[in-house]
Amino acid sequence: MTDITLAPIQPDQPSHLMATYGRQAISFVRGRGAYLYTEDGTEYLDALTGIAVCGLGHAHPVIAEAIAEQAATLVHTSNLFEIPWQTAAAQKLAEVSGMEEIFFSNSGAESNEGAIKIARKFGTQQGVSSPKIIVAEQSFHGRTLATLSATGNKKVQDGFAPLTNDFIRVPFGDVEAIQEAALQHPDIVAILIEPIQGEGGINTAPQGFSYLEEVRNICNQHNWLMMLDEIQTGNGRTGKYFAYQHTNIVPDVLTTAKGLGNGFPVGAVMTQGKAVGLLGPGSHGSTYGGTVLGSRVVYTVIDTIQKENAVENAAVVGGYIVDQLRAQLADKNVQVRGFGMMIGIQLPKDCGELVAIARDQHKLIINVTAGSVVRLLPPINMTQAQADDLLERLIALINNYL
Repeated sequence: MTDITLAPIQPDQPSHLMATYGRQAISFVRGRGAYLYTEDGTEYLDALTGIAVCGLGHAHPVIAEAIAEQAATLVHTSNLFEIPWQTAAAQKLAEVSGMEEIFFSNSGAESNEGAIKIARKFGTQQGVSSPKIIVAEQSFHGRTLATLSATGNKKVQDGFAPLTNDFIRVPFGDVEAIQEAALQHPDIVAILIEPIQGEGGINTAPQGFSYLEEVRNICNQHNWLMMLDEIQTGNGRTGKYFAYQHTNIVPDVLTTAKGLGNGFPVGAVMTQGKAVGLLGPGSHGSTYGGTVLGSRVVYTVIDTIQKENAVENAAVVGGYIVDQLRAQLADKNVQVRGFGMMIGIQLPKDCGELVAIARDQHKLIINVTAGSVVRLLPPINMTQAQADDLLERLIALINNYL
């Protein structure tokens, strides 16, 4: 193996990176399970896992071995040829998702772009010349122009006008607003929502997951496609393989990414029922989508999640974390919400500064979203002991802050 050592970055050293990220003044050189390590060996408990990406933790030995073996064998041939690992990965994903057709992309945004194209194709086939899609306020679907237009966050849209006008926005969880939109806009062909809004603050609908059942009924009534963005909620994150499986419904279109590759960049858009067959040869594609390496990673991640019973673990240990947070913070005027290993703690005031305090004083990696929500996205295979470690650090953090 080539021995390459990076020299430490000097404070006055110019960077050639675009300044698109507000980076924290820390870097990690190694990870193992739920923990990250700096160059000097300092250990941090990672309750964010790369923003819901490393669901099985860092440097999982089975996944690392699969990546190394495949990288030394064959990485990419293009979709001009049959890719047995891609076929096998699609079969695995179909089994756990309940979907029929799968297209592999490289990211969540690309997966949602695919869903938007599917909705437009569906609308065109129905004779709708300008198909519209219902989306929710406070949603997040990506940063490409189409997915940015679908996103319900004016802050991330600022400066990128003109956005596409193909989206009709309604309050999240408001079924009556969806019905009113149907009366006012006869060109609606689909609805795209997150089962739980991650970037929006771990928002659950007031009626819980039954909201999805109500949306399914409306889509059936109007012959719309029901499209679920499970980029963040999928792959065991909420204690089911996909969050919609907390109900008895099945969407027409399902997107995912993040935990699908446990850190390897890969996503998928999936269809079933009346959405099957809408995209054919030449209508969609990706140079890197479903490479040999990426497909083997997807197969291995799903197989490992199944063998480790990680989804069930997320439900049990995640439920324990939520119960403990509610009990131990009962007098702090906070609201704890979420499912499985997707947990939000709504504080009574803005708390963005907690990210740095948690990191520097408690050696804990967290995230604050929507201004006042501490977001936890721990590994779905987190152990009880690690959960207790997380709780000890986090409760001390919040108690000292409020």
